[in-house]
Amino acid sequence: MATNPRASDRAYATLREEILHGSLAPGAVLAEVEQSSRLGISRTPLREALARLAADGLVEQLSGRGLVVASVSPDAIRALFELREALETTAVALAAARGDRELFARLVDEFADAESLVAEHRIDDYYALVARFDDAIDESIDNPYLVTALRGVRTHLQRLRRLAQDDPARLVRAAAEHRLIAEAIRDRDADLARHATHVHLRASLRRISTDPHLHQKGTE
Repeated sequence: MATNPRASDRAYATLREEILHGSLAPGAVLAEVEQSSRLGISRTPLREALARLAADGLVEQLSGRGLVVASVSPDAIRALFELREALETTAVALAAARGDRELFARLVDEFADAESLVAEHRIDDYYALVARFDDAIDESIDNPYLVTALRGVRTHLQRLRRLAQDDPARLVRAAAEHRLIAEAIRDRDADLARHATHVHLRASLRRISTDPHLHQKGTE
């Protein structure tokens, strides 16, 4: 059967969403016959979709089991945050030099109100605010290569957030950390932006490294 690019794209988008949102858990076997039947496509476009997911780091080959949803190990989390720190400290420094000060001033105000989002259990709105902050940085740095790398890292961060258990107290502290970064960018203070990002990422790593809910899922 001829390859159907649209079928491959649809399969990729569906499986990626299921992996990022946790409905396909770490270690879940992605058997070709089962998945092609479930998705209503032939095995050729499915294989293409799985190859793309493997390139994203969301699918891995496991001896004796075939292709499975990638695990979330402590070593993988550490490596991800090492890369994240290198990329994000560079990005915020560039944003401080090149960004729209009024845009980041508005984000400062939004993060000042983020505690109420957590208190009202509007967690999706909270993460939407974080996404707007990320988008503002991407738009500011004027570096498509760096933006591509950042978005690759964020794919895995989104998955970690879904697998972990939300800690309201940590979200409130993270909002304050984001606000300080936004203030530094607004004020054109690249050194403070880098330092505040370093502190934020180290706190986030400590939190996620000790989440028993996440590691239980990651080792199933």
